[in-house]
Amino acid sequence: MAFSRLLPSRRLLSALIHAPTPIPAPRAAAAATTTTPFAPFLRSFASATRRAGPSSSLPRDIGARARQLQTRRLWSYALAFGCAAGFVVTVLATFQDQLVFYVTPTDALAKFAADPSKSRVRLGGLVLEGSVAHPSPSSPEMEFVVTDLVTDVLVRYDGALPDLFREGHSVVVEGFLKPFTDDIRRDDGGGRNVSEKARECACFLRGTEVLAKHDEKYMPKEVAEALERNKKQLEAEAEAAAAEGTVAVAAEGVKASS
Repeated sequence: MAFSRLLPSRRLLSALIHAPTPIPAPRAAAAATTTTPFAPFLRSFASATRRAGPSSSLPRDIGARARQLQTRRLWSYALAFGCAAGFVVTVLATFQDQLVFYVTPTDALAKFAADPSKSRVRLGGLVLEGSVAHPSPSSPEMEFVVTDLVTDVLVRYDGALPDLFREGHSVVVEGFLKPFTDDIRRDDGGGRNVSEKARECACFLRGTEVLAKHDEKYMPKEVAEALERNKKQLEAEAEAAAAEGTVAVAAEGVKASS
């Protein structure tokens, strides 16, 4: 009876010994298996945030980068254009200062009166007859007068004149307009009266280069046109003076006859 009573106890002890030991579940798994009323909503919100986060920020980064590159490109274009414009302005200003136009004696005096600082000119005209001489016996310079038949300009040139240089022929003299000094005004060039009109002007030309040809075809177009215009003007004035003289003589004859 005692053995039969102990048999169930021995079976229970053997079952407890040979039973597998239960392994505790991780906290994450336990937390995952834990069900709450907000669990489905939180899981869907988390997944939506993970999907929308990188894809929505990427377009914003690309747009900002594109605008930054565009701004830099515009500034680069503006800087390049400014540098190019400054270079062009500098070149044009330098070229304008070095540019020398052909002028007549009348234009030369007007230019000097308007702006004496811009004194470099190319003077074209005719060499006045009887005006070529040395200012003084001891002077190495040559002096002559260039005229456009209306205005005379005195020229001082230190050097040898070209072989084709002649009085009464065309000439081009490059140099600088200078105001008259008392010494130059007192120097009458050996008593030559032909230069008196030129010495009454406000300036004279200090020549640096003299170019001459025998024919008038060498003369610049602007100077040739001015000479032809002045020639016609002088002829018209001479004809008008002759007509006035004829009328005056006729009027005196009428008075004498009456």
